[in-house]
Amino acid sequence: MTTPRMPAAALAGVPTGVQAQGVWAGRRQLFVRFAGEAETATMYTSAALLKEIDRQLGRTKIHSVAIGGRDPLGNLEFLMAAFGERALPVPLMLDSDGQRPEALAMLAPSLAMTQVTVEFVGPEAGRSSAVETLAAAAGAGCAHALVLCPRDDTSDSQMLRLIEQAHATSADMQVVIHPFLSGEPPVLDRRWTTLLEQAMTLHADTRVALRLPPPTGLR
Repeated sequence: MTTPRMPAAALAGVPTGVQAQGVWAGRRQLFVRFAGEAETATMYTSAALLKEIDRQLGRTKIHSVAIGGRDPLGNLEFLMAAFGERALPVPLMLDSDGQRPEALAMLAPSLAMTQVTVEFVGPEAGRSSAVETLAAAAGAGCAHALVLCPRDDTSDSQMLRLIEQAHATSADMQVVIHPFLSGEPPVLDRRWTTLLEQAMTLHADTRVALRLPPPTGLR
């Protein structure tokens, strides 16, 4: 008799903290963070992860569980084993870069929120996958959001074009723009007021908000 293989994944921890960005920014969450190449990792089976989540939910109050870190949907088998058949007592959110829309379609029924975060790194062509991931979430009936984290070299036209493309896919999403701060001391200039006005002509449910910096803010 063979023992069924239990999926496992390298996690950078399962800490509690305050969500730094997106639609649930400021919420106290339990973070399931997949480890990057340079991070210290601990191997968890899906059963061990659920046991740890249960342990923490039994000792502290949180708003939701957030799945994030490096390429979380690259660990779809692990996520499906952990969350595919069991509903958590709190909402489950996925925060990803939107590069695996086909995987999101499978996990979406287990999610309360799909958050696609675009950081404007790498080729612009790759952002079409972010739009496809929002479409997959919408098709599965999962609440979804587009979170834009521009760099100092990101243009307004890049952000507006992405919002327009995403709106054409789903009119039900939320859009959050996290401006970068410039100057010394850091300040927000009027560019963001103008950008918000333009963005809302493309998608009404758009807002500008500052990210919570570490160590308070996590993702």
